Amino acid sequence: MKRHLHHSRWGAGYGIVLALFTAYVLLDAFVIPRNYASVRDSASSAGAASSARTEDAVQTDISYTGSGISVTLSTSRYCGTAVYTADIVLSDAAALKTALAEDTYGKNITAATSSIAAGHGAILAINGDFYGAQNDGYVIRNGQLYRETAAASDREDLVISSGGDFSIVREGDSSARALLAGGAEQVLSFGPGLVEDGRVCVDEDAEVARAKASNPRTSIAQIGPGHYVMVVADGRTEESQGLSLRELAEYLRSLGAVTAYNLDGGGSSTLYFNGRVVNNPTGGGRIGERKVSDIVYIG
Repeated sequence: MKRHLHHSRWGAGYGIVLALFTAYVLLDAFVIPRNYASVRDSASSAGAASSARTEDAVQTDISYTGSGISVTLSTSRYCGTAVYTADIVLSDAAALKTALAEDTYGKNITAATSSIAAGHGAILAINGDFYGAQNDGYVIRNGQLYRETAAASDREDLVISSGGDFSIVREGDSSARALLAGGAEQVLSFGPGLVEDGRVCVDEDAEVARAKASNPRTSIAQIGPGHYVMVVADGRTEESQGLSLRELAEYLRSLGAVTAYNLDGGGSSTLYFNGRVVNNPTGGGRIGERKVSDIVYIG
């Protein structure tokens, strides 16, 4: 009897320790914030620069023109889905930037796309690759290398050069430091690539099940020098079913995209323009923004 009681107590104690350890692992992975590095440019300086610039800008609910930046927003229906398209023309590629939540590179540090955008004086913004949800995949933001741990060798990254040109690379083909040395200003690791050299490069038969499904989507594409589009598609509602990756790629190609890339989607998909969220993000079964770790913006 004593031996049985001893074993029962040991088993109960082991179960408690295991439960506590499991809870800590989950909290560490998804809840506990960890600050690894602060970004070089402060939100306040970015906001001040934007305020000075917008004094001479002409803006409406669907357009912005000023200081070498032109943005025109349109909304359309495509494959039973509400699609929001921002057509962007820049005289200086430096206006295409990225920003991190709380100006911090770390783990479980998040904020709404609109909040990050407002803090940086963004004219236009979309959610980024949510680097903080992954432990690997290259992270280069505004010319600074934060993570050089490669994901799978076939992970496709979007490289934006300091001159504003887009290219898609596989992490197995280049190190993060080599990309930085080659002039990469931004490297986003999510994918896949949607259009390369003007051709749709998503093989629908090779997509995983979730990618074939209709979902909210966020993407960015280059049409030509200084000419880009940001596209967000609503999904998971009665009004808007969402797009598959193939459908998204075909839509971007119809706009004239030469290089196009898929960013984090689902509940993260958010388009912010002229101080407000334009689309209808669906996170957690409700209409509302999901907090993310980073954005891509014009400002």
